[in-house]
Amino acid sequence: MKSVLKLELEEAKVMIEAAKQAAVEAKALEAICIVDDGGYVIALERMNGGRITGPEIAIAKAFTASGHKRSTHLFNQPGGPASTTGEAFGIHAMLPGKFAIFVGGFPIVVNGEVIGGIGVSGGNGEQDTAVGVAALKALQVYLGTEYEVITVADIKK
Repeated sequence: MKSVLKLELEEAKVMIEAAKQAAVEAKALEAICIVDDGGYVIALERMNGGRITGPEIAIAKAFTASGHKRSTHLFNQPGGPASTTGEAFGIHAMLPGKFAIFVGGFPIVVNGEVIGGIGVSGGNGEQDTAVGVAALKALQVYLGTEYEVITVADIKK
């Protein structure tokens, strides 16, 4: 039997608010999605003026990061598993519309376990990354020192 941590709405709201603040600082109009460990949406917001495609893309990024336990941009880097020479080339075609292999999705890892994912869409890669990392850092602050949250962009579990 294993005890597990579960991401809940309170934590998701903290992450969304931090992400929106970081998006304003980065001058990006973002859609931000937080999913649980099964890839199901807990919270989703599109900033005023954000692209209408942003929410669906953010959901796909969060789903991918949570389900595959790695930052989405790691899939298509040179030599990455979804690159043309990688072991998972074409993986995004297996779940059309749900699997994203570009920048902006990050697994939420607490105490070594993937408990969800965050997807950010609307800015360029640098902006999406800054917004996602800010949300992860806010979760660490909210949870305190009893928990360890991975707060870097390159996450692979």
